[in-house]
Amino acid sequence: MIRNWLTSESGIAASGKIEPETGSAAKIGELQAAIERVIKGKSETVKFALIALLAKGHLLIEDVPGIGKTTLANALSRALELSFQRIQFTSDLLPSDVIGLSIFNQQSGDFDWKAGPIFSNIVLADEINRATPKTQSALLEAMAEEQVTVEGVSRRLPLPFMVVATQNPAEHHGTYPLPESQLDRFMLRLHIGYPDLADERKILRDRETTNPLEHVRPVMSQADVLELQERVGEVRFDDALLDYLLQIVDATRKSETLELGISPRGTLALFRSAQALALIEGRDFCIADDIKRLVVPCFAHRIIVNSRTSGLRQRTREAEQILNDILEKQVVPV
Repeated sequence: MIRNWLTSESGIAASGKIEPETGSAAKIGELQAAIERVIKGKSETVKFALIALLAKGHLLIEDVPGIGKTTLANALSRALELSFQRIQFTSDLLPSDVIGLSIFNQQSGDFDWKAGPIFSNIVLADEINRATPKTQSALLEAMAEEQVTVEGVSRRLPLPFMVVATQNPAEHHGTYPLPESQLDRFMLRLHIGYPDLADERKILRDRETTNPLEHVRPVMSQADVLELQERVGEVRFDDALLDYLLQIVDATRKSETLELGISPRGTLALFRSAQALALIEGRDFCIADDIKRLVVPCFAHRIIVNSRTSGLRQRTREAEQILNDILEKQVVPV
């Protein structure tokens, strides 16, 4: 059981490094390897997806069609022994199609609750920005509070709970840009990008006769995931490192190039995701590089740039450049 290697003193070296053969890093590495057998050449992307899972966050994958956004979400769900539902977001999708509704039972004379697909451990919101803002907002309470309220009754969602949303760039026809309140609910936003030619050759060979997704088997149970999520909260975060994080956040709020800086929810998202990254890499303490690697995927979708540029891709590039400039000006603790 995972509890044995999380609590065993033999699993922690004097340096604070978790030994891979007995530590949680071994199980996480097995999970990452299972996903990478399907997602070729995107090790960093897969690692960040695991960060969102272990930090109890939600993941937004944004890129052009055909890159592998849905495949990544499917591979993650298949490698975990968790319930999974895919919701194809379209312009005619209703909030009740996501959350559920009460249906009148003529035999009993009462209303019976019919749960929607949101009541799953992992929910794939495919092409989320093709749904109307009303339907998009149906996810807000679920993502923030792990519950949904219908007709005055609050119902808890199964744990662990994670939304993996995919979206196409806003320039594509038939899309509704996600509002700031919705974007702020996502811990990380990732761009997969095109594979290089060597990896694309492997993708073609792997799919000559079968789909590699069919061969992904669960390597982590529900209890494993819940224990690892608790373990993330035990990763040490030095005071000097906390000051460094807060300096970055404060710089976004004072920047003249930004209309909107980072919210406290965004600050907490970076804090938790840095802890998760440390755990994934076999450490029980955070370092400055954990923060630096996560600032862009954690913050770029939360800030609003003072720019007249209308294209989403251009605004995204500007946001990422501003964050990199802010990072360069901060004194890194030693």
